[in-house]
Amino acid sequence: MVEDVLSKVFWVVSATVFAAATVGYAQQVPCYFIFGDSVFDSGNNNNLQTKAKVNFLPYGIDFAKGRPASSLMAALSQILSVSELSGFKDFIPPLAGTSPERAHIGMNYASGAGGLREETSEHLGGRISLSNQILNHKKAIKKLNVPVHRLEQCLYAISIGSNDYVNNYFLSKPYNTRHRFKPNQYAHFLILLYHTNLKSLHHLGARKLALFSISKIGCTPKMIRSHGGGKGCAREVNNAVAIFNKNLEDLVKDFNKNVHGAKFTYVDIFSGGDPLAFKVLGFKVRHKACCTLSPGEELCTPNKPVCANRSEYVFWDDIHSSEATNIMMARSSFDGPLGSDGPLGSPYNITSLLKQ
Repeated sequence: MVEDVLSKVFWVVSATVFAAATVGYAQQVPCYFIFGDSVFDSGNNNNLQTKAKVNFLPYGIDFAKGRPASSLMAALSQILSVSELSGFKDFIPPLAGTSPERAHIGMNYASGAGGLREETSEHLGGRISLSNQILNHKKAIKKLNVPVHRLEQCLYAISIGSNDYVNNYFLSKPYNTRHRFKPNQYAHFLILLYHTNLKSLHHLGARKLALFSISKIGCTPKMIRSHGGGKGCAREVNNAVAIFNKNLEDLVKDFNKNVHGAKFTYVDIFSGGDPLAFKVLGFKVRHKACCTLSPGEELCTPNKPVCANRSEYVFWDDIHSSEATNIMMARSSFDGPLGSDGPLGSPYNITSLLKQ
């Protein structure tokens, strides 16, 4: 999951996002494939027996045409924005319920609560790990005989790993990973899993791949309350995530140097995630959910009121970022830095990646 970062995208978003994203870009790649957790999930969890789905109001309250939400995000704006900015006229649909023919154009395989470790989020019920998402991708492209030379031109995006911390390492029951691994050991183990999955994707044709870092999940309302003493960002959580992110950036460099044809990029959504940075950007509410929460719950309570001034909130619920946050981060990851000295993407922003 995520927080001060962006949630990313897909199905239908508000007219505001649509207008911001469609500025006359021509389609730059033939297809777009999306993998990850609730940050990218566009409906793959809807038919699973799981708590990690939000196909109910107030999720989707700002969506175009009044369609209900199908993802764990308030806005689904980042990947939506990236797909629009990449020139796609249609949104990238979830694998669940989608025509197999979409394998030629793109699919979204992401699953809320999914992780790198298979047992991550098992207490929430059904979810699809990254390795199984890639297996679903393999089945889809093989069934349609999508040519490898086409797949090598596509854009791929992954946002995964947050649940391996929020719903595993920093959750004592039913997990014991924190007792078994020090933070650097755990990050190393996760990166080994990531490496294996990336090798599988590369083997299936992935060349242009954007890997999103984990955000500062220690600054989410949930983690501030559970690990920050209710007073501020949970330092131990952010420190652990920072180790993972550094290893992920190194992994990207290693692939680009040693794996044939790899044009991978690391999208940093951690560095700009400090609450003070959001204050400078005009956000007035930085540690509180916009929607109504029931005691002990991190997702919005169905059909309950939400804040009227949604553009002033960093967070939509107790763990996921708001649409306003998402839009800024999406455009920054696509076109370059957002009020910083260096690019969000390393070695490319997504605009540059598409041209590789």
